[in-house]
This record gives sequence, C-alpha cells and structure tokens, in this order.
Amino acid sequence: MRRATVQSVQRFFAILGFAAFLGIALIVARVFGLEMPWDGELTTQSVVLGAFNRQVALISGHAGFDSGAICTDAQGNVTLTEAEVNAVAATLTAGLLREAGADVLVLDEYDPRLEGLEADVLLSLHADSCIDATGYKAAYYRRSRVPANADRFLACIDDHYAALTALPRHPDTVTVNMTEYHAFRKIAPDTPAAILEMGFLGGDQTLLTQDPARVARGVADSILCFLDQPPDP
Repeated sequence: MRRATVQSVQRFFAILGFAAFLGIALIVARVFGLEMPWDGELTTQSVVLGAFNRQVALISGHAGFDSGAICTDAQGNVTLTEAEVNAVAATLTAGLLREAGADVLVLDEYDPRLEGLEADVLLSLHADSCIDATGYKAAYYRRSRVPANADRFLACIDDHYAALTALPRHPDTVTVNMTEYHAFRKIAPDTPAAILEMGFLGGDQTLLTQDPARVARGVADSILCFLDQPPDP
C-alpha cells in the first residue's frame, strides 16, 4: 500500500515537472519569435525580442475631448466620427503590441499622464477629414531633441504602414498642428514621438472602418520596427 502511494506521488511530480518544462520551452520560444507546432492558431503576434518589456504609449486621437472630424450624409446625419475610428485602431494596435511583449499605455487626447511621460516611443493615432482623398502622413515635433530617432520612426512607418495598408504618403498636407502637436510639448523631451494620420475618412473609409485589423497591423509593425533597432545615442 505504501509502495503504491509512493509511486503515485512520483508519477504526479513527474507529470508536474514535464508540464513545467513545456511551459518554460513555450515562453523561451515566444521570446525568440518562434512558435510551437500547436501554437500558430492561438496567437496573432509572436513575441519580438526588441519589444519585450519596452514602454509604448498610444494616444487615441480626440478620445475624452471631442469627436474629431465628422462625416455626414446628404441629410446632414452623422455617419462616422474620427474619434471612433481612432479608438478601434488604438485598441487593436495595443493588443498586438502586448502580444509582442511590450507594455502599452493607451491615452486620451489630453490625458494628464502625458505630462513628463517617459516611454520608449509614443504614437498619436488620427484620421484625416472626410474629403475624397487617400493617403497617410506622419510627423514629429519640429524642435525634437531626438530627431535622429524620430526620423528612424518615420522611416519605419513609411516602410511598414505603407506596405500593410497599400496607402500612399500624403506629405503635402502635413500641418503645423502636426509638427507642433500639443503632446510633443508635454512628454519627456527624450521620448521619441510621432503623430500618424492613418488615412482619410473620405477616400480611405472602407479600409479604416471595414479592415481595421490591417490598419492596426501596419501601426504595430511600424512600432515594432522602431523598437527592434538600436536607438541613436
């Protein structure tokens, strides 16, 4: 009887040890961007080593403040607001980045936590007006103390966001409101930051409203590209 009990206990600890080994192997595989054979359908984003435990801040444009741009129909009824498009993109992007291993903070437009915010990167997500135009645009603070890092961030956006969304750059409509964006003056001066107009609510409405997962993937891949490169001193 005693021998049977001892064997049962030994089997229990053997199974427990094997389960722990598999768990550790899965964590290590995800850290190095690998997937277990059964893991492919359980996650949509592998852990990215450069993003692991990094601090990412996303501003959901106009959240907690106003609606942003407003689209209406022929009768003047509101059909779409910029704030709702931004909120969906911010939520989906945050999920992808967290799966990649980053710590993500989603902020309102005038969130008090912006004051002195220190992060590895900040991106404010917006959408342009309801005119029949197409394209994205990005900008950073024109008096940035880290212009080399900011340029590198914009290059990642041009590489990855453009590729995922198939949208052209629309640089001619970058405004002072973007290069002098209020959040740039509030965050810690060494925090790399940019503002991204993800597309036009008019010409790009189908993409922004019917395929937000692709938009979010483009945003997330742009941020992961930036985090996966060594920062300039």
